[in-house]
Amino acid sequence: MPSPLSHYEAFLIKNVSTISSIDSTLRSISWLLPGRFKDAELASEALSASLNVLGLYHDTLITKALEADPKHKPILPPSLHTRYTRAWAENRSYKWVSRVLELVRYVELLLEMGLRRKAPPKYRWRGIVFLEIVKALLRLILLRITRRPLLSPPLPEQDFDPTAVPSSSATSSPTLAPSSPASSPPSTPEHLKNNRVQLEPHPLLSTPPSTRRTSPVEDFLLSKALMTSSVKSPTSLVKPLSSPKDWLSEGIYILRPLIYVILLSSDQRSNRPLMVALLLELFSRNLRRVPSNSSALERAEYAHRDRDLLWYALRGSIWQTWTKPRLDAFASSTAGIPVVGLFSALLSDWTPLIDEYYYYTAL
Repeated sequence: MPSPLSHYEAFLIKNVSTISSIDSTLRSISWLLPGRFKDAELASEALSASLNVLGLYHDTLITKALEADPKHKPILPPSLHTRYTRAWAENRSYKWVSRVLELVRYVELLLEMGLRRKAPPKYRWRGIVFLEIVKALLRLILLRITRRPLLSPPLPEQDFDPTAVPSSSATSSPTLAPSSPASSPPSTPEHLKNNRVQLEPHPLLSTPPSTRRTSPVEDFLLSKALMTSSVKSPTSLVKPLSSPKDWLSEGIYILRPLIYVILLSSDQRSNRPLMVALLLELFSRNLRRVPSNSSALERAEYAHRDRDLLWYALRGSIWQTWTKPRLDAFASSTAGIPVVGLFSALLSDWTPLIDEYYYYTAL
């Protein structure tokens, strides 16, 4: 007898497009909740965390259903990030450690909001330090397993079209037995078919055949538009760390958030925590290796880390003396402008949250 979980999985596969639309709508609503009523930011983050956790479960089920369907062919080839993380996810330790890491990231802000309401500031910061210790340990374990720079996120991202997920009962659930195949669609009646015979094109209007002869191997490669990264094994898309300098750079990058939180928990008025974290970030960046032109995935990860430096504009004295005054001035000057005023109101509702919570600007 199928379990309730199997029925839920079948319902998910059959209605994945509708569920995806509802998920997108609820995520949009979560962005509009802060400032609307008391504890609206708590309701917004609870909704966002629930959607993220549920989305992780749904992606796992849908991926299994697609892999079990022999007729499914993706419209586009998987991204380099998906190929790499999916290959490492076959390692049981990597899969569960990366899942736990993502779950901690999904609920960390919600836990901080709960601590801020129920515990003294000292215990709130102890909770944040504990979460950063857990995250640092999990990242170090992933580093030990892969011996390669960590990617963010460490799990494969959703790369399927919800409308392309098979909805037949044969693939409705990874835990349900397949039923009989669907009957073939009815053929087109003879009187509705196009029975006209197409005329042969004139030789002057047709494209002359190519005189260049290609080998079967070249035809195959051209049809697939293969790049260097396309023929590499997934785990070789990122080269292992080789020199002590590479290991030191990655270790500093992993431990930097923990060091920043420890300093911030004991000294929230001076610039010392911010300056130490920024110096560690730049030091790690200067130590890291320069990837080759063929290492597209590693170059993309380092570019992502460089863009994350912009988050320092929302921290410490940089936020209080430079970024926040400019955002407040922009919000007040554009409050009466149509359409732009809506964005200004949303900005005014979110700005105080950056002052109150650490994880709104944490990496």
